[in-house]
Amino acid sequence: MSQNQNSTTARFNGVKVFSATMAQERENLGEKVTAWIRDHAECKIVDTIVTQSSDEAFHCLAITVFYLDER
Repeated sequence: MSQNQNSTTARFNGVKVFSATMAQERENLGEKVTAWIRDHAECKIVDTIVTQSSDEAFHCLAITVFYLDER
């Protein structure tokens, strides 16, 4: 693997998924993620994915956080 490829490869050893289906929960999801990041300052966030899915009755929002915990 070249040095350039190695520096752009995101390494992670942890994943945290936050999800909500109710409107009020979706509105507060960002604050929930922020609180988790604040409470886990030792974790280096390496990537995030935001996913939205829905069917006839429900809408789901998920925020997936990939992190590196070097402890």
